[in-house]
Amino acid sequence: MPAKKINVGIIGPGNIGTDLMIKIFKYSKFMNPKIIVGIYASSDGLRIADKLGIGNSSTGIGALLKDKSIKIAFDATTASAHFKNAALLKEAGIRAIDLTPAAVGPYVCPVVDIAAHLDAPNINLMTCGAQATVPIVWAIGTVTKIKYAEIVATIASKSAGPGTRQNIDEFTQTTARALEIVGKAEKGKAIIILNPAEPPILMRNTIYTAVAEQKKEEIIDAVNKMVEKVKEYVPGYRLRVPPIFDDDKVTTMIEVEGAGEYLPKYSGNLDIETSAALAVGDLVAQKLLKKEG
Repeated sequence: MPAKKINVGIIGPGNIGTDLMIKIFKYSKFMNPKIIVGIYASSDGLRIADKLGIGNSSTGIGALLKDKSIKIAFDATTASAHFKNAALLKEAGIRAIDLTPAAVGPYVCPVVDIAAHLDAPNINLMTCGAQATVPIVWAIGTVTKIKYAEIVATIASKSAGPGTRQNIDEFTQTTARALEIVGKAEKGKAIIILNPAEPPILMRNTIYTAVAEQKKEEIIDAVNKMVEKVKEYVPGYRLRVPPIFDDDKVTTMIEVEGAGEYLPKYSGNLDIETSAALAVGDLVAQKLLKKEG
């Protein structure tokens, strides 16, 4: 454990922001959760922060910007809110890690392209669907060219809060672009389904790819290795259906079970996003600490 940690702030004490705060508080090697801010004094996230001894405010992002010790801010609000927050954070010289699908900064997946973007002033964690599926598409793409990639993310309706529902359009657009930009598919498409089943289902992601060559053994090996890499920071990430081959098509399915820190275990869609944020934040903080000597 380092003797010193980088002070970080969180914008948005909803489900995602609160879960991330708890993860940083309990598991981060290089970050100290200094403050979490929102706009509702009755927020459960602010109450939990107070209980943990973490600074908190219901006066919005202004309270975070006033703290000159904050080096990294995680935005767990909405895509529309992040466009405004991004400009304020940039002006204050605070690195932004965006958990909304606003896509202001480069698209980042911890196991694919984080090394190229550690110095970016704004890092976009794409979407939960992208975090779950882009690694698999990218892995298949290391074996053969992917002409087309389509993903269907099915999540429990109960795990889709107001922010998720408000960002449905941005989710599909950003996820599709992530399949192309990070996953390296020539064309991408994304669909999200909110399933109201009781008891709530775990997050499941069906991944369809059209490939140039059916290198079966190599594709299976690449997918299995990628699943193990993602499991290092998302323990509930698993291969539900191994690659199925049909002409030029490869179909597989990923299931994500949440860690159950703050969110219920069926909320794997939210857990994979906060787990990615923790992994990326620690890497950025570690590099900042090295610069500080």
